[in-house]
Amino acid sequence: MSKYTAHEIDVLEGIEAVRKRPGMYIGDTGKRGYHHLLFEVIDNSVDEALAGYCNFIQVFLRRDGRATVLDNGRGIPIDVHPKTGKSALETVLTYLHAGGKFSKKVYKVSGGLHGVGISVVNALSEELEVKVFRDGKIYTQRYRRGKPVEDLKVVGLSAQTGTEVTFKPDPEIFERGISFDYELISERLREISFLVPKLKISVKDERTGYEETFYEEGGIREFVSFLCGEKEKAYDVVLLSGQKEDVEVEVAFTHVDDIEERVYAFANLIRNVEGGTHLVGFKSALTKVVNDIARLHGLLKAKDPKLSWDDIREGIVGVVSVKIPDPQFEGQTKTKLGNPDVRFIVEDILREKLTLYLEGNLKVLGEIVSRALRSHQAKEAARKARELVRRKSLLFSDSLPGKLADCQTRDPQKAELFIVEGESAGGSAKQGRDRAFQAILPLKGKILNVEKAAFSKILNNEEIRSLISALGTGIGESFDINKLRYHKIVLMTDADIDGAHIRALLLTFFFRYARPIIENGFLYIAQPPLYHVKVGKEESYLYKEEDLQKLLKEYNGEKIVVQRYKGLGEMNPETLWKTTMDPSSRVLYRVRVEDAIEAEKLLEILMGDRVEPRRRFIQMHAKEVRSLDI
Repeated sequence: MSKYTAHEIDVLEGIEAVRKRPGMYIGDTGKRGYHHLLFEVIDNSVDEALAGYCNFIQVFLRRDGRATVLDNGRGIPIDVHPKTGKSALETVLTYLHAGGKFSKKVYKVSGGLHGVGISVVNALSEELEVKVFRDGKIYTQRYRRGKPVEDLKVVGLSAQTGTEVTFKPDPEIFERGISFDYELISERLREISFLVPKLKISVKDERTGYEETFYEEGGIREFVSFLCGEKEKAYDVVLLSGQKEDVEVEVAFTHVDDIEERVYAFANLIRNVEGGTHLVGFKSALTKVVNDIARLHGLLKAKDPKLSWDDIREGIVGVVSVKIPDPQFEGQTKTKLGNPDVRFIVEDILREKLTLYLEGNLKVLGEIVSRALRSHQAKEAARKARELVRRKSLLFSDSLPGKLADCQTRDPQKAELFIVEGESAGGSAKQGRDRAFQAILPLKGKILNVEKAAFSKILNNEEIRSLISALGTGIGESFDINKLRYHKIVLMTDADIDGAHIRALLLTFFFRYARPIIENGFLYIAQPPLYHVKVGKEESYLYKEEDLQKLLKEYNGEKIVVQRYKGLGEMNPETLWKTTMDPSSRVLYRVRVEDAIEAEKLLEILMGDRVEPRRRFIQMHAKEVRSLDI
């Protein structure tokens, strides 16, 4: 076992500014930042696995809002640090940029390389307790809002080794109503299990009883097969790997019948949702090699165009994973890899490996080329269709749709657009709104499912045309985010199955044809109340089923009047304003690209041509149904 003591913990500065400016360290104080705390703790355990000292990680989501991460690694050192005079444990928990990851003596490769992870988690937690299993003893120490409330002490004996961190995000820091999302967490743990084969990771949600264990041996090749889901692969997953200048590169990909690309990029196991230099290197290498080898073997004729990444990308599913001794992430949340040299290393490795592979697998090359050519031809046809639309002035005039009740302000940063389901709800919203800055666009029924529709059909759909005209951005190649008329666009649908369906259709439209609106953080989902409850003279609005059950239990025996809101149209304008539209009291959820992807996947399952995935989905979730519309 390599030496890992207090002398390997480097100290750079304190954490006084973390609570004042949390967004600098975790991205935001919403759902994303809330979960970033947990992922930082998990990443520390994963780093122990990468170093070869941990093969089991457990995650618990407690009923009281806390989360616990337990691993069987070496355990954080507890001896006195030579610079701080405090235990190494207290040092890494209370000093920013303190950890064993700045030198290569402890961790050759690490995801939590910034060293601010656990100290930031501590600073932004209402309470945090850590247990260290090391040297045959169990050590523990408790903290509150980043400060120790007790000294490090021994509480027992144990032959095991490892670290257990339990923390509760501070409600003074994070937005109201956030809690740990089991699906989001399990997705991250599943990713890790593919990226670190033979690492066993379990998660248990004590609030619901859900629990899962992830263990994979097939690595990123199996990861790509998982990402393909129910869609048939055009060819067997291609797996390529290599190493150069201490950078390890591993890539796997295939194609499915889809118009979207899904390539996940990881650096030191951290998912880089904004990509980075490793992803650029992959795209560049694949585009160049496919063109070169296809020309060499006559799969691309002289009359055929040079294929671009935009041609090849349609339907590609892949994983790009690099392990780097010194990653340079853009921002503490590690959403984008910035190492310039990594691009060229990835390119060099993949050009060599991919050339050898495709030379020996011309059938795979032929499949990639034929798909890319079809994609190129479809884009040309769509471009001509858009030109025709422009000439006929069908979509891009300055006129606004007649059904739009616009707001008075012309400042996009202050303007809000509520996209409302149905004329009845639209009428209540128009009466209840603040017309100074809130615009209302009612939609009639379910909009077109753009996932399966031709572009020309999309352009001719009345509801979608009204939506595009209201947004002001145009669509397709003419889309211009700078022309967006509202910087807060809110999807406000009924809290029933039809409302969820309409919301999924709208999310798919924005994801496919107006993605910059999501990427810039302009798209939101309103959270209308499910219930109006009256206990005596006290009235309240409840937004979750579990809140109602809690209230019924609390006031058991008393007279309780419960009204369930099936639709927005059932609310009078005053109630709709107070519960769902008033900026001082409403609950809005910002849509991320990942949310739209999940909506698109759900549509594929529920509305696709294949019956088996739909049957499995219904069987899996049947017991969760609380209110069924028949």
